Amino acid sequence: MKTKLITAPTLEPVTLAELEEHLRLSSNSFADDIDSVQSIAPGSHTIAAAYSLLGTGVDVLNYRALVVLSAGACGSGGTVDVKIQESDDNAAFTDYTGGGFTQVTEANDLATFKKAYTGKKQYIRGVSTVAGAACGFEVSVIRESPLSVEDTYLEGLITSARRIIEGVLNRRLITQTWELALDYFPAGDRIRIPYPPLQTITSVIYYDEDETAATFDSDYYHVDTYDEPGNVVLVSGQSWPSATLRTVNGVIVKYVCGYGDAASDVPKEYQQAIKMLASELYEHREATDRLYTTKFSELPYGVRMILGLDRVIPI
Repeated sequence: MKTKLITAPTLEPVTLAELEEHLRLSSNSFADDIDSVQSIAPGSHTIAAAYSLLGTGVDVLNYRALVVLSAGACGSGGTVDVKIQESDDNAAFTDYTGGGFTQVTEANDLATFKKAYTGKKQYIRGVSTVAGAACGFEVSVIRESPLSVEDTYLEGLITSARRIIEGVLNRRLITQTWELALDYFPAGDRIRIPYPPLQTITSVIYYDEDETAATFDSDYYHVDTYDEPGNVVLVSGQSWPSATLRTVNGVIVKYVCGYGDAASDVPKEYQQAIKMLASELYEHREATDRLYTTKFSELPYGVRMILGLDRVIPI
């Protein structure tokens, strides 16, 4: 049994900002760390029903973010309702839990309202309902990013720590695509798929001795995502193809695995383990056995305890 990574994760379960916070790193320059981006531009906004006034998405990946509603004057009977929405792709937005602001009325206008965004999505925006009369306001996102001259190095450590942890767990944390290569179909009714959690099977392709490829019909098998590791299981009454396969890698199963596309899908204990291991790699940049130096010879105790909770026995 052989496996090959086809599509690597598009993001990591831990952001650069989260690791820098864990390491207590900062640029030490307030001006360098802060910027402000408008989501809903300032002005007098006319009546807009059911959160139909949509702000511009703001990229907050690797930032700490504060959403600020600056209310101007509301007309007689006017009200403003604003909430925060979040997105992975700056296209499909959903409401951020706890992201609703206090309603603005004539009684509390000419004031500033603030909410911290602590979610895991890359983009956020403000959306608003304006009722009764036109009201003046704006919604801005203040972003704070602790800057470090070692940002690229730290990003590499996050990826390295995630891959080490995936190797120890025999799991995959964030969505990625793999291929499993077999020399022949199994004698039993199932193919076990390494690196849970299994999300989907993309295809089961087999190659005959003339190198002609054919796809095994998905109607003939079930995808078992409940078991860990997952399985491709024959439907009752079906059998594997009887073709004479090429001598090596005759069967290729392409599949998607991982807890999900977003960092928030990854269990928090694994996010913590990534930060702890990346911190250890940062503090001890290379293994050594020289006198009076620290030897990095095994995973830190806390990381080992976390990973021991849910390790999968290799196939």
